[in-house]
Amino acid sequence: MIEVRKFNKLSYTVRFPEGYTGGKMPVILHIHGAGGRGTDIEIIRDHYIHHALDKINENRFIVVSPQCYADTWFEIFNELLDFAEMVRNAEYTDDKHFYAMGASMGGYTTWQIAMTRPEYFAAIVPVCGGGMYWNAARLKDIPIRAFHGALDTTVLPEESVHMVAAVNNNGGKAELTVYPDMAHNSWERAFADDEMWKWMFSQKRG
Repeated sequence: MIEVRKFNKLSYTVRFPEGYTGGKMPVILHIHGAGGRGTDIEIIRDHYIHHALDKINENRFIVVSPQCYADTWFEIFNELLDFAEMVRNAEYTDDKHFYAMGASMGGYTTWQIAMTRPEYFAAIVPVCGGGMYWNAARLKDIPIRAFHGALDTTVLPEESVHMVAAVNNNGGKAELTVYPDMAHNSWERAFADDEMWKWMFSQKRG
């Protein structure tokens, strides 16, 4: 069940597991890439993450997906921070099991929101993204699994390599999977990985 909601200027969807009747659950803040920008919320309702979760019958999470109405998430980053705080405090969120993930532009934003609010997240999964590796010490206490395609020419895999190395050089717990046969669409492989979802579900803040 996917509901469409509004928070200030941000439209967003909430995917509830089949049979959900209330109560707190693990929640994923899903941050889309450049292809999801605009004001047509149906793009977000029909996002690849939902098809991937349906295919593997993954029902352990509520997935909350805001839509970027600007050119980039960084233009409205403060709004996204407010949104993340709202979701973290929502009646359906188990704040010990609050996660962030995203691909491409959403991968960059996943790295950045975790560095800005490291106290929020039990784990993050940035896909084909990158970030300010000189600030990676702020991520040392967050379990991280990053993914990238070796053939990616849109966002070079070195972007993920630098971030993961910087986190680990600061005492963190980051892992990187590079798919040798994937280009920029590495989210297709990452989101279809049942082991990744099991790993995420096992992570608990604090």
